[in-house]
Amino acid sequence: MSATIRTIGVANGGGDCPGLNAVIRGVVRSAILLHEWKVVGLNDGFDGLIWPERTMSLTMQAVAGILPRGGTILGTTNRGNPFHYSSEENGETVTRDYSQKCCANARQLGLDALIAIGGDGTLTIARDLGRLGIPVIGVPKTIDNDLSATEVTFGFDTALHVATDAIDRLHTTAESHGRVMVIEVMGRDAGWIVLHSGIAGGADVILIPEIPFSLETVCEKIREREATGKKFSLVVVAEGAKLPAHGPDGKPFPKPRPGQVGFLIGDALHTALKKDVRVTVLGHIQRGGSPSPSDRILATRFGVEAVELIARGEFGRMVCLRAGEIESVPLDDAVGELRRVDPTSGIVRAARAVGITFGDHP
Repeated sequence: MSATIRTIGVANGGGDCPGLNAVIRGVVRSAILLHEWKVVGLNDGFDGLIWPERTMSLTMQAVAGILPRGGTILGTTNRGNPFHYSSEENGETVTRDYSQKCCANARQLGLDALIAIGGDGTLTIARDLGRLGIPVIGVPKTIDNDLSATEVTFGFDTALHVATDAIDRLHTTAESHGRVMVIEVMGRDAGWIVLHSGIAGGADVILIPEIPFSLETVCEKIREREATGKKFSLVVVAEGAKLPAHGPDGKPFPKPRPGQVGFLIGDALHTALKKDVRVTVLGHIQRGGSPSPSDRILATRFGVEAVELIARGEFGRMVCLRAGEIESVPLDDAVGELRRVDPTSGIVRAARAVGITFGDHP
């Protein structure tokens, strides 16, 4: 099959993520060294297919030195859906379908296949472009680790290290001042980063989207610690944690914007406990910086396997990690269903066993 392939394209979409450059490097080096293919990089997600001038030649020299670099040399966007592309024209928002244009431009660029690196949204777009005739392969990418078809996504390990390091640092200052520290980490729909970093960092309270919580239960945990002489507490919160209907003052919580959940919970705890509460929102710190060794290795393996799927002609699939081995699944099975934390899982039970509360019972 590889004899019919001459040129492949690479695109990444959605949020940036440590390890993206490692995937790109793995794709380029294996495509050139093993198959002598040309590789075209599409800048700013699928915008590179809508406007083919936004492309670059990915040579061995182009990817030299990018393995430890965070971000992506191709740029990215989370607003570039070619099936529903929105733009401002004459002061109004206009939505257009550029999908057929993408197919035409793929032919114009001479692309025999496309590797799309992204999360659920990006891979859904890739699947739909595949249905229009572009041979596609997907590579899973999200620091949230919430794609159901793979055990781990690259970027998660780095984000976990960043969050755990932050909790470790806040632990010492919280203990010194006798404060309640609220740390908000990423996790809009799934609480994997919060759960793992909370356990690793010795959190007292972990609040995740999958487990509803009450402020009174959180307060009770903090009071219990005070009764045993521990004047500080660490509350680790997912940005997607579901707030109770009302705060301690009886007023409804406002609908939070990104990065606001931690502050709302911090204010509520201050009101209820009359204690010094400080809030830290890690935000995009978790996305940036050099990928961990684990993420570099996993990203490289994903990139190489994506190339091998093209060589075997197995299109419409996404590479994945299962039981330590790189495999693949149909894109139809890889998108549309997020992998969330099971409240009855062993890791949640282990957290409860060491005294961590999820705010759902006294």
